[in-house]
Amino acid sequence: METLTHRPTWKTLLAFAIIYFVWGSTYLAIRVGVAEVPPVLLAAMRFLVAGFVLYGWMLARGERSPSGRQWKSVFLLAVMFFVFGYGLVFWAEQRVPSGTTAVTVAIVPAFMAMSEIIFLRTQRLTVRLALALLIGIGGVVVLTSSSLNLGGAPIDKVDAVALVVASMSWSAASILTRKLPLPPSKVMSSGAQMLAGGILLALTAVALGELRDFHPRAVSRGTWLSLAYLILAGSIVAFTAYVWLIHHESPTKVGTYAYVNPVVAVPLGYFLGGEALGLRTILGTLLVLMSVVVITTMRRMEKRMASVAVEDTA
Repeated sequence: METLTHRPTWKTLLAFAIIYFVWGSTYLAIRVGVAEVPPVLLAAMRFLVAGFVLYGWMLARGERSPSGRQWKSVFLLAVMFFVFGYGLVFWAEQRVPSGTTAVTVAIVPAFMAMSEIIFLRTQRLTVRLALALLIGIGGVVVLTSSSLNLGGAPIDKVDAVALVVASMSWSAASILTRKLPLPPSKVMSSGAQMLAGGILLALTAVALGELRDFHPRAVSRGTWLSLAYLILAGSIVAFTAYVWLIHHESPTKVGTYAYVNPVVAVPLGYFLGGEALGLRTILGTLLVLMSVVVITTMRRMEKRMASVAVEDTA
């Protein structure tokens, strides 16, 4: 990791602001886009263009293309990250408000913790972690339950399942990135994954017959602008900021975007998207964010305790 001594503070603050606010705002941009463009096709266009730009840029800089073995890993991760992860999010946002989607997807750290317990065995199930997981699941229940008299329409069960599956697929793929052979350059790896994901999403859109329902001339300028925003700001700029931060800050600190994004998405959906902001949304948001904050801070504390233990035995 590069040293921190010569890094301007404004660059760090700018990079954090980008992944906080840009990624938080992409949920509203997706909601605008899927109102006129079939969801899987919209996702395909986003990642085909962004992946092509990043992948081509890295080739132009002299980076080697992934090997045959690495391409297999890239396509496996592309299925999990983009087809099931983003594809289901785009599909669900046809009906689910953008703020509610961001809150539901914020449960990813909880699934990450469960994956580490079950598959990597790098995390142990403590009482505190179990309570955090239950609180997070409770937040999703609040957003989906029709039996709770909280006002506002709950998420349709099918859409809720789609968002939970998307979160689980994203979490499992994140765990697999630690084990699968991938290009050493993170930018090349991500560019290749986005390109592969865009190709797979395009094939899925064709298989679903979405091209028959798509008429480019009928798409408004606002929708095309939302797609451009998703490509440039959401994928290329924000991802570059994310990669830069990963090389300069701790992953735990960078991972705070998981609970800042909903704080950005919910107000944006309310003020700019005309989405309802009732007791159901507020309570569900608070429960999910409480779960994510506990899980994130707990990991930080465990790492500090481990480092102290090593120093004591040295």
